[in-house]
Amino acid sequence: MSNFIGEQAVVIGAGLGGLTAAAALAEFFASVIVLERDALPPEASWRKGVPQGRHLHLLLAGGQDALEELFPGFGQDLAAAGAVHINPGLDARVEQPGYDPFPRRDLGLTVYAMSRPLLEHVVRQRAGRIGNVSIRPKCNVREIIAAPGGAAATGVRYENSDGIAETGPADLVVDASGRGLPTLAFLEAHGHPLPEETSIGVDMRYATAVLALPKTEASDWSAVISFPDPRVNGRGGLLFPIEGGQWMLAIGGANGDAPPADIDGFKAFAASLRTPTIYNAIRDAAFIGEIARFAFPGSVHRHFERLTNFPKGLLPVADAVCRFNPAFGQGMSVAAIEACTLKRLLKTHADRLAPAFFSEIQSAIETPWAVAKADFIYPRTTGERPADFEATMKFQAALTRLAAREQPIHKLLVEVRHLLKPGSVYRDPALAQRVMAEMQAQP
Repeated sequence: MSNFIGEQAVVIGAGLGGLTAAAALAEFFASVIVLERDALPPEASWRKGVPQGRHLHLLLAGGQDALEELFPGFGQDLAAAGAVHINPGLDARVEQPGYDPFPRRDLGLTVYAMSRPLLEHVVRQRAGRIGNVSIRPKCNVREIIAAPGGAAATGVRYENSDGIAETGPADLVVDASGRGLPTLAFLEAHGHPLPEETSIGVDMRYATAVLALPKTEASDWSAVISFPDPRVNGRGGLLFPIEGGQWMLAIGGANGDAPPADIDGFKAFAASLRTPTIYNAIRDAAFIGEIARFAFPGSVHRHFERLTNFPKGLLPVADAVCRFNPAFGQGMSVAAIEACTLKRLLKTHADRLAPAFFSEIQSAIETPWAVAKADFIYPRTTGERPADFEATMKFQAALTRLAAREQPIHKLLVEVRHLLKPGSVYRDPALAQRVMAEMQAQP
């Protein structure tokens, strides 16, 4: 006897959001079709539909755990594909104002470093091995089809790999297209209100290079995170190992401060960072391929949870709901965590899936969105600055000072940053009292 709740689900987009959603849906629909407008390479290589694909991506421990839940043995697959094992508390040199470096300790966490194409390739392989999941490249979705009256989505119209128009019926359409334009077009076309948006306009510009690094330069660390001093500028950098013995360096600036794409200019920008660690590591490095540049206007949170009577049979996920400043490395992990939420809700709330999903994922969005709000520290960042921003920054500074001194608080801080625990743990009365005392001791 079948336990399926529907015959067919269609997922728009074969990025991390779409592939993880497909894995969540496979247990509940007889057929899951993933439509991707790009050609999908058989190996781990960049594709044009992921404009950030040439840039450094971080998979946080919470995201790694979520992928392990969706694809058991996923960590082993990453390692077999060449991803680099890192203990973030011990192996990474974290430089931030006042701490160069922040104390390095074994906090009991392990993650993998790799390129975005490698991660996506491993996820695509695992999703493609699920018997009822079909991943169809070079299929461009043109429209989400509505039932009479527009109260529900019933499928999609798309051009297949031969350029021929097709219709794909669906009991559920999941929009993992990234920008969420198919969902917004559906809502607008059928008289539904669009979601309110909260934005943080940071205008982040960054450039990424793949490098062959002299071994002697990285003798006492496996990665470097260099935070800016916002009183000076928004320039920062991340240097991580990736597969194949190579390294990836991303450097960038806030409020339109863009690194050059030529090697000399790129190195000069690296030399202008607050600390010399990254520049010293890459000044004699060999550059592999071209330097890639990217511009990120700002973080955007679409408040679908505030809508009433959201159309049935339609569900936007991942970046279509909330897009974070990639400098914080949170987007892919949030997408995987959302997919786990989707799988759980399909067991209990299939009849009112969208409202339940939008409500439940707020807990997954809350912590990374709180991190994204830190961009208001730059004077030209646009958006509604939180009324309690200054108090929040003082609280965070005091918490950081405690973490530098005490391993348990350091571990808690990192667990929150890696989305293993919610930011609400900072409201624990005992901890909050200690932080307040630290704030009074050092205003």
